[in-house]
Amino acid sequence: MAEPRVDYDRIAPGYNRRFAANATRGVAVALRSLARELAGEPARDRETLSILEVGCGTGHWLASLEGGHRLCGLDLSAGMLQQARQRPVTLDLVRGRAGRLPFSGGTFDLVYCVNAIHHFDDRPGFVAEARRLLRAGGALAVAGMDPRRARAGWYVYDYFPGTYEADLARFPSWGTVADWMIAAGFERLSWRTVETIYDAKVGRAVLRDPFLGKDATSQLTLLDDEAYAAGLERIERALAAAEDSGQTLTFPTDLMLDMLVGRLGGPAPGVQPASRAP
Repeated sequence: MAEPRVDYDRIAPGYNRRFAANATRGVAVALRSLARELAGEPARDRETLSILEVGCGTGHWLASLEGGHRLCGLDLSAGMLQQARQRPVTLDLVRGRAGRLPFSGGTFDLVYCVNAIHHFDDRPGFVAEARRLLRAGGALAVAGMDPRRARAGWYVYDYFPGTYEADLARFPSWGTVADWMIAAGFERLSWRTVETIYDAKVGRAVLRDPFLGKDATSQLTLLDDEAYAAGLERIERALAAAEDSGQTLTFPTDLMLDMLVGRLGGPAPGVQPASRAP
């Protein structure tokens, strides 16, 4: 059975609203730090990097790396790329698939993806392709969420049955991604948490949570209308029951975004060896 897909062309016009609600600045800080380290290495004969984001979407993360670097983005969604082209930043944008990157070998100093690898058809192929595209001393960074670390920390999993199980099937574990990197020839890996997302909606405030919208997260976008409405009804029933008993319900969001970095020669940045990653 084919895995369900998010129609990013359809939701592209409103996609950037999620960054207004939560900019996840820690990811941008980690990417800029990695770029600075790569640019400052003595063996590199230039400070300007060639950087590729795979699954670049609307260009949010690429724009955060503005500062003289050559910034390239690839995405399968024409609608998302159309949004990226509207940014006041010079971006080289290409439509394509992660498992077959349309660039010459040895072209980039940094290849990365953020909250995207679970959407790729050929995930090990993406890692191998990134290895092909990188120059000596370059780095591949994969950032995102592992639902195995979030089971007790997100109310969406509690009120929308099947979303957690679907995420387990969609999202590779960090250990699996590390195995792909090692198999592709990355010599040193590091792993660390780059963003902690915590929020607790109290009572009916949850109904105003921007991330409860149908198209706000892929977990909810993938639900059919009936399943989504049923989840909202579960929340309404839980609220009514709590109010009838004089109690107050809290709806937590407690998630971590991690980054795994593999390098081609030389030490990788980070604070924790990948072998210790969950």
